[in-house]
Amino acid sequence: MKTLTVSVVTPDGPVLEEDYEMVSCKAETGELGILPGHIPLVAPLTISAVRLKRNNGEDRLAINGGFMEVRPDKVTILAQSAEKPSDINIARAEEAKSRAERRLQSKQDNVDFQRAELALKRALNRLDVGR
Repeated sequence: MKTLTVSVVTPDGPVLEEDYEMVSCKAETGELGILPGHIPLVAPLTISAVRLKRNNGEDRLAINGGFMEVRPDKVTILAQSAEKPSDINIARAEEAKSRAERRLQSKQDNVDFQRAELALKRALNRLDVGR
């Protein structure tokens, strides 16, 4: 089976560099599935899970936006943050989710709803991948 080298990098440094048979993720234009030999592509990514498939197994990463660059033999994901399930603190993610939900429900003028909504999306994504 052919593979792609997948490299995930954040401002804090590399998170992953391994070979996989398929990469699935959410771009701003919709779901993308990348196989070896894919045409070159650059796409902005949303807050979502990246699914990496090989040997009938699947690894997942929680990414916080960024960009994906695709070449026929390599996928590079430049993300603001990326976490493996083992690195996700579930309790902290639950707290962040509750905090964001409280902010969104409070009808106060000083609440930045867009920021609270993004915080909620990040927390839900981390919980989804972490579990």
